[in-house]
Amino acid sequence: MGGRRRLSGRQLPDAGRAAHPASLDQHRLLALMKARTLRAWSWVHKWSSLVSTAFLLMLCVTGLPLVFSHEIEHVLLEEAWTPARPDGPKLTLDQVLETALARKPGEVPAYMSFDEDRPVVNVTSVQPGGKAGVYSFQPIDQTSGDPAPPVAGHPVMDFLLQLHTDMFLGLAGMLFLGAMGLLLIVALVSGVVLYAPFMRRLPFGTVRASKRARTRWLDYHNLLGAVTAAWVLVVGATGVVNALATPIVGYWKNTALKELTQAYDSPVAPGQRSSLQAAVDKAQKALPDKDLQFVAFPGSDYSTDHHYAVFFHGKTPLTTHLTTPALIDARTGELAAIAPTPWYVKTLTLSQPLHFGDYGGMGLKILWALLDIATIVILASGLYLWLAKRKAAR
Repeated sequence: MGGRRRLSGRQLPDAGRAAHPASLDQHRLLALMKARTLRAWSWVHKWSSLVSTAFLLMLCVTGLPLVFSHEIEHVLLEEAWTPARPDGPKLTLDQVLETALARKPGEVPAYMSFDEDRPVVNVTSVQPGGKAGVYSFQPIDQTSGDPAPPVAGHPVMDFLLQLHTDMFLGLAGMLFLGAMGLLLIVALVSGVVLYAPFMRRLPFGTVRASKRARTRWLDYHNLLGAVTAAWVLVVGATGVVNALATPIVGYWKNTALKELTQAYDSPVAPGQRSSLQAAVDKAQKALPDKDLQFVAFPGSDYSTDHHYAVFFHGKTPLTTHLTTPALIDARTGELAAIAPTPWYVKTLTLSQPLHFGDYGGMGLKILWALLDIATIVILASGLYLWLAKRKAAR
């Protein structure tokens, strides 16, 4: 018995020594693979952030006042105004259009929109073959044909919107900023992956206030990044969708609306167009349960070369952002089609107000602004951490 115990005692250490190196090698291999994975994610996070930081800072800074664009323009542009003939008959839309174009000789109509709470029709016209984004905007009193004060479109806000949308570079600028939005999403995902191991060592939200400045700012950077992650993902994704607006609308016109244009040899000339008022009336009759939003004229981005596209929206807080166009043959004035927008166009129309928090009133806008400011801090602190690390390395 004693001999067997001594034999067993001698064998156990030998067996332990034989098994230990293999187990140790396995742990080392796993640790090495984990370290390599984290280094790869760190590289992705660093360069996706650095490449896009300057442009994302510009988007956040310009986006902050744009969240409150309606309120700012109301203060800057709203004037006490009453129609010239409040109780008199209204001009037809054809008369309004004729009045607007007479003040802008040589231009052609692109869009017509309607104020909800006053008898004002807004006519947007452009020079044929002119530069993209250059247009004339005329609010017109529908009771008299006189100019009316605008309720939107302050030059400063227009400048910020154009800078935020495409940096005054047209489609190329929109696509470039869309690419920066994709890099933002990559930086967000890689940042979450890197923050996960950190959370195992310290409680969530820990800020090591007693440490040096670089460590404190790293904690602030990680904390704000975790808190705003969902919002940044929403705003980044909707920004990418908005940047693709021109290709999305172009694809819709070339697919869903293509069959409506096959019967025509050439675009309809302005002198060959039927009555605009009759077209809108016919479209309203086809969609009686919806509210009129705007008209896109033949040749504009939101119509074909042969139709008035009369857009309507729903009456609930959600459906007010979902539009349905009725296409009226501009030559004959007949209803050509009710064209429910496909899912990708609906995604675009819902992304635009969601991007600026224009869904839930002032409370949601204030939340959007606070999260925007937090994102500015995240971007600035990330740049500081990178510069501080380089300085320490030197």
